[in-house]
Amino acid sequence: MKVRGKVVGVRGQIVEVEFLGEKPKVYEILTGEEDEEMRMQAYSSAGRDVFFCLALSGTERMCRGTKIMGTGKSLEVPVGNEVLGRVTDIFGGGVDGKGNLEAKVKWPIFRAVPGFGQISTKEEVWETGVKVIDLFSPLLKGGKMGLFGGAGVGKTLLLGEILHNVVKVKEKQVSVFAGVGERVREGHELFEELAKRNILESVALVFGPMGENAAVRYLTGLAAVTMAEYFRDEEGRDVLFFVDNIFRLAQAGLELSTLMNTIPSEDGYQATLGSEMATFHERLVSTDRGVVSTIEAIYVPSDDLLDQGVQSVFPYLDSVVTLARSVYQAGRLPAVDILASSSSVLNPRVVGKKHYETAMAAQIMLKKAESLERMVSLVGESELSAENQALYKRSKKLKNYMTQSFFVAEEQTGRKGVYVPAATTVADTADIIAGKYDHVPDDRFLYIGGVADIKI
Repeated sequence: MKVRGKVVGVRGQIVEVEFLGEKPKVYEILTGEEDEEMRMQAYSSAGRDVFFCLALSGTERMCRGTKIMGTGKSLEVPVGNEVLGRVTDIFGGGVDGKGNLEAKVKWPIFRAVPGFGQISTKEEVWETGVKVIDLFSPLLKGGKMGLFGGAGVGKTLLLGEILHNVVKVKEKQVSVFAGVGERVREGHELFEELAKRNILESVALVFGPMGENAAVRYLTGLAAVTMAEYFRDEEGRDVLFFVDNIFRLAQAGLELSTLMNTIPSEDGYQATLGSEMATFHERLVSTDRGVVSTIEAIYVPSDDLLDQGVQSVFPYLDSVVTLARSVYQAGRLPAVDILASSSSVLNPRVVGKKHYETAMAAQIMLKKAESLERMVSLVGESELSAENQALYKRSKKLKNYMTQSFFVAEEQTGRKGVYVPAATTVADTADIIAGKYDHVPDDRFLYIGGVADIKI
């Protein structure tokens, strides 16, 4: 028997619905009795016989007294090979001009987390071809990497380059991209770039852009996770999962929490922020059936890494890549702050002794050079000791060497993209630290592939 109720209030994307008889289940989809396009999702209790519901369609036609009917189902999305090469919304509708998907299978977006006995704990590094990431913050196969940065420092660009490089090399895997609360323009550019490079066929894209209401943005990430789970559990395939931007997921939850008059936590965010992040991340794990590797862009408001919305993501990450505005303003791309980036994968047991020792030596050198910066700015580089002068110059060469031309930015920069194997990056870095290229000017290291590309 379908539940029936009526609207008693509308607050933005939150609709209050009264059910005097049978009550709806949590996450059940509700529609208008006379208008099935009017969709909402039962979310939580709002008092005796009244429920808060998330409006999944426009609220223009919703008003007090509107009759509501339950469907008995939660929100489902199409899964399987039919979603590859397509851009969809959370309802499975095509938004790429190719019509709606005719999927054979649909899965509900709210699903249980895999049990401990199913989770795989193998450690293997996936090469991305991006020098600064492969050396200092390697991507773990089956792990999670976070790209942290403020507005306009290149998070989406770096995310797109990793997607391009890894998908191009690992052709048997599939990728799922969740566009949560980002600009429509960025999503369109990504779609065009993937199509142009003939890798769209192995990527499923789910978009809930900035212009959508908070409820749709909040559910977009879970819809994409469900698609990834199908490829992992039913087809046993390796999945590369991208989300841009996970901070917008926290932000959408905050908007909904505010509309429901929920008491916030001390830092101003919703009290349920931790459980919302857990619901999202704990499903993105590798099992004995397949591997899910996750790369997340995380917007850092006001460049403040201590913001609670940003901090809530840290516990789930294996690798942290921090993009800094100061590096971006210096003209070095990707604008990665090497000393603020880290990875649990960076140990000799996983990456090998040479890689580990080279990365540690590079970080020590850059740290020492950073302490010399103020002295150089006051009295000049020539006043340093001979040893410190050599170290300072090598650090500048290393910083320049870590710049790279991206495939996905060829039209903007005019430079041809380059993929650099991790072994080349390690060997070149070791040679720079050892002083092998002390005779080469600093600017010759900018935007090259390997050091072998320098024409001396």
